[in-house]
Amino acid sequence: MADSTNLSPTPKPWIEGIHAYIPGKSASADGKPLIKLSANENPLGTSPAVHAAMGTAVHPNRYPDPDSRALRKELGAKHDIDPAHIVCGTGSGELLNCAVQAFAGQGDEVLFSRYSFSLYPLLAQKVGATPVMAEDADYAASVDNLLAAVTERTKVVIVDNPNNPIGCWLPADEIARLHSGLPQDVLLIVDQAYAEFLAEGVDDGAFELAAQHRNVLVLRTFSKAYGIAGERVGWATGAPPLIDMINRVRGAFNVSNHGQVAALAALGDDAWIARCRKENAAERARFFDAMEALGNHGIRPLPSEANFVMVLFEGVLTAEAALAAIAEAGYAVRHLPGQGLPHALRITIGQREDMDAVATAIRQAAEAA
Repeated sequence: MADSTNLSPTPKPWIEGIHAYIPGKSASADGKPLIKLSANENPLGTSPAVHAAMGTAVHPNRYPDPDSRALRKELGAKHDIDPAHIVCGTGSGELLNCAVQAFAGQGDEVLFSRYSFSLYPLLAQKVGATPVMAEDADYAASVDNLLAAVTERTKVVIVDNPNNPIGCWLPADEIARLHSGLPQDVLLIVDQAYAEFLAEGVDDGAFELAAQHRNVLVLRTFSKAYGIAGERVGWATGAPPLIDMINRVRGAFNVSNHGQVAALAALGDDAWIARCRKENAAERARFFDAMEALGNHGIRPLPSEANFVMVLFEGVLTAEAALAAIAEAGYAVRHLPGQGLPHALRITIGQREDMDAVATAIRQAAEAA
């Protein structure tokens, strides 16, 4: 009999090749706590309505509603969508996982723009599919380049709109052009995690596409503008066959009692979202201007429609040196060399004093370089 003392289960080779998702840091290299501007969380926190609702008895000994019926009903009413065309998940991340799992596998390709949410390649790798990155256009997503990268193996195309980590945004005509250029058997996922930060009335048309076509899935989250990232609530809408497939593979009882209560309360406080949108836009513009003023030092901010700004360090001051200066000032921001951005920092928009402190740290480091 063979010696089994050194045997262990063998993982699938495509799982062995995955590097786990790396979240934004909240401490310096020496362990000092930092103010976190590295995870795109809402600096204003959570609506008072959410805090009030979270005190409601939700019977933690009981399983939550497995179908999030009350939340789906309110989401449908708010966005004029049939609740039967909505599915909720533990953040939009679970729903992204489910969609890719349902429609892609070994030998298939999952396509997205080069500088997109770092979770996307992991989604492909988890199911044995090949992640494919279309070339960018000065860091932004390009519909022409996405369509040029489609092959007979492409099963899923993902567009984060607004984009993370760049902050760029594709308007409705470009999203429609992308969809019309795809084969009908390719799933288009439009990830709108930052949609609530767009100016009021601005829309990329993805909800309408999802209502009219069987190959469009739109995702949103309560983790960003709504400020309840800790409760892990997201949702998706699409044609009934798409929703059916996600329901088959998502976790049972996936959205907790508290998560459903918090999301319902957050959804009902339009004034809070309007305030968050307004303050984010104002501070984002101030910070963008402060960084643009440092152009003679080789510092270039990229236009953003989200709650962060990507700053490029193309002069003497490196991103690593700027990162250290910002940490010395007491702040954590996101350095993404693993995404091909060793010369850039993604900086979440915080409150006014936070952004002034970060801008000052960068300016002083640039002047000293």
